[in-house]
Amino acid sequence: MWRRATPLSPLISSFKSSFCIQQTEHRIFERFTTGLPLQEKDGISPKYGAPFITFVLGGPGCGKGTQCAKIVETFGFKHLSAGDLLRREIESDSDYGSMILNSIKEGRIVPSEVTVKLIQREMESSDNKKFLIDGFPRCEENRRAFENIIGAEPDLVLFFDCPEDEMVKRVLNRNEGRIDDNIDTVKKRLKVFQALSLPVINYYAKKGKLHTINAIGSVDEIFEQVHPLFAVCKRAGRRETT
Repeated sequence: MWRRATPLSPLISSFKSSFCIQQTEHRIFERFTTGLPLQEKDGISPKYGAPFITFVLGGPGCGKGTQCAKIVETFGFKHLSAGDLLRREIESDSDYGSMILNSIKEGRIVPSEVTVKLIQREMESSDNKKFLIDGFPRCEENRRAFENIIGAEPDLVLFFDCPEDEMVKRVLNRNEGRIDDNIDTVKKRLKVFQALSLPVINYYAKKGKLHTINAIGSVDEIFEQVHPLFAVCKRAGRRETT
């Protein structure tokens, strides 16, 4: 299984401790209640306020989309799926559509600037300032492009850790009619994820922003691991309105 091929070291497992959750809660609560302004750059305009950004990472079929839906329902975040934004762009017949389509079919990474611009457009058009960015960044180039274009780093990074055989099974069984839901493309995507995404995961682990979620179990069992990380956002939101 790919997840055992490249050890993520004690950095990741250490973030499962209650101390780490407490530290995260303190940082998130402070972040929500201080109202720090966003740096004025070419990215999100300061008039929108500083967004709270969560990156949601994991291989295809790890269940991150399902968990994002529960986070949205429970905590009121705006869910931005990088994959959905790219597929929507394909359907729109834009200038980028054909290039994106070919990249997805071949299991390659779409150029970072294209994906970031699509994410930026959605963030700027939303009244929400709490974002789940699902399936991004997929590589170090993505990460750097996001920071340069948006002018912000994530406040929290979730990694849904799931064995390769389980991810393949889930993707082939979901039968959503997507162009990339076939075994050859799924295996290509898993190889790309293993090669390019693990450095991103380790990067955020070293920065103390990564939380690894065991993605085996029922939807509710997995959400039990996610819930404490976002409960503080709900408490901070109530404080803001009082």
